[in-house]
Amino acid sequence: MKINICEQKRLYLQFCESTRKTLRRTTVWGFLYAKQRAYKDAIECFEIAQSLEPSASSLHNVGLIYYETENYEKASLAFEQALEMEDDLAARYIAYAKVQEKIGNTKKVINALEKAVELEPIPQTLKILAEAYDNAGQAELAEELRKKATKMLTPTTSSKKADAPRPRQQRKIHQPRKIVM
Repeated sequence: MKINICEQKRLYLQFCESTRKTLRRTTVWGFLYAKQRAYKDAIECFEIAQSLEPSASSLHNVGLIYYETENYEKASLAFEQALEMEDDLAARYIAYAKVQEKIGNTKKVINALEKAVELEPIPQTLKILAEAYDNAGQAELAEELRKKATKMLTPTTSSKKADAPRPRQQRKIHQPRKIVM
């Protein structure tokens, strides 16, 4: 009986499930499966990793795969559990907000993105929140955030002066020295 390589890998992972090395391997296989769009296998790998050692990263990865497969309810649950374990990563709040947007929970989208901006107030995050405000009909807040993001991206006049090239000073041309031999 011939078994394809994916099936062999899955059997191997199940066999080695109890070791620490398996956790790393399982996660790596999860990423490999996800890259190949073998989402069912990727989910299985990340769930095995989660069962071996629960972590926010494993839950986040499972949430991303569920998002890709348009299983938004499970993705939402995975991100919520990940945020309960580790709530200091702006990218996790942004991913959660994307899921909530697909579900249609505008209030949760805005709350998650406001938390992301609080953690990482960079222009990209501000623009994402501004777009959410626009979608929620809060144009004034959106415009205010866009201005703030633009201001962060535009260098100030003092830094422009510091970065500007200095004019070259004219040097005197010296006659070459005469060498006596």
